[in-house]
Amino acid sequence: MMSAPLKVLVVDDAAIYRKIVAETLRSMPDVEVVSAAANGRAALDKIQELRPDLITLDVEMPELDGVQLLRRLRVLDRRVGVVMLSAFTSGGAATTMEALSLGAFDFVLKPSGPDVAANHALLAAELTEKVAAFHARRRRALPAQSGPSITTAAEGDVKRSPPEVVCLGISTGGPEALGKMLPQLPADLPVPMFVVQHMPPLFTKSLADDLDKRCRLRVSEGVDSQLVGPGEIVIAPGGRHMRIERQPPHFVVRLSDDPPENSCRPAVDYLFRSAAKICGARTLAVIMTGMGSDGTKGLRELKRLGAPIIAQDEATCVVFGMPAQPIAEALVDVVAPLNKIAEQITLFTRRREAVCR
Repeated sequence: MMSAPLKVLVVDDAAIYRKIVAETLRSMPDVEVVSAAANGRAALDKIQELRPDLITLDVEMPELDGVQLLRRLRVLDRRVGVVMLSAFTSGGAATTMEALSLGAFDFVLKPSGPDVAANHALLAAELTEKVAAFHARRRRALPAQSGPSITTAAEGDVKRSPPEVVCLGISTGGPEALGKMLPQLPADLPVPMFVVQHMPPLFTKSLADDLDKRCRLRVSEGVDSQLVGPGEIVIAPGGRHMRIERQPPHFVVRLSDDPPENSCRPAVDYLFRSAAKICGARTLAVIMTGMGSDGTKGLRELKRLGAPIIAQDEATCVVFGMPAQPIAEALVDVVAPLNKIAEQITLFTRRREAVCR
């Protein structure tokens, strides 16, 4: 039996974007554009009437903007997926982070360069990727949480060196996942954590600021030459690679404009490779939801050195891309659902405390 098409409502106050988005969606298999709306108030009426599965939602609109519409949908308990269309500005970034915290699935940037045709092509490519990911998750009927973690490493492996640092890679679905996972970490986490989240510039700063308000640990966007100690979380800035070095008793953030890896900058492999070089087996690596395979090469090197590796399970990933290959290659020691990852990180770092006493 064929599955029903994904019903999508296009919401944008700019007619040109309504046209581009609708044409892009109509070119996708198993996607049906049910209607369009020029503002949030009109969209709310159409959502009630047409019951779409997904809406593409402009952030800034008259009468009722994107965030206000999301709040209204939450009050109405109307379950509909949302992909935001955001302006590449600091204000747009902050608003988009708020939208993601209200349950938006992901976001796409509205390009602003002088080449109109190239802008439209870039928007179409980004939108197609995000809508396809949402459709795949919907077909999988993703639950909010899942069962207990699946452990493939022996508990209390005394041969393993205790971790000095946690390095985490994440992409599509990351802001929501990090917003759920990082606040579960204890305030006295005995090691620093470095995070690569695939995001554009400006957006990583808004993400870090939002997480800093919600976490017991200090969260910041990385700055070159920044000294980092236990209980701190540093997120790589969009558009720049991040590696770590030592300056005892601290770690030091080093940012780079080296070429993209896996079509990404920042790249997870870049961070993992630097951790392998300076910490080796005393790195705790975590790979979470995201498209593609960024991080797998770095995990191979960390595995060769004996570092422990945690992966998010398929059931709770928005996109089971980045964890899938490491799990298939048996690089991973623990496969855990989203609601158990902080617990697993804490267990590994507490083991460090026990060994170091």
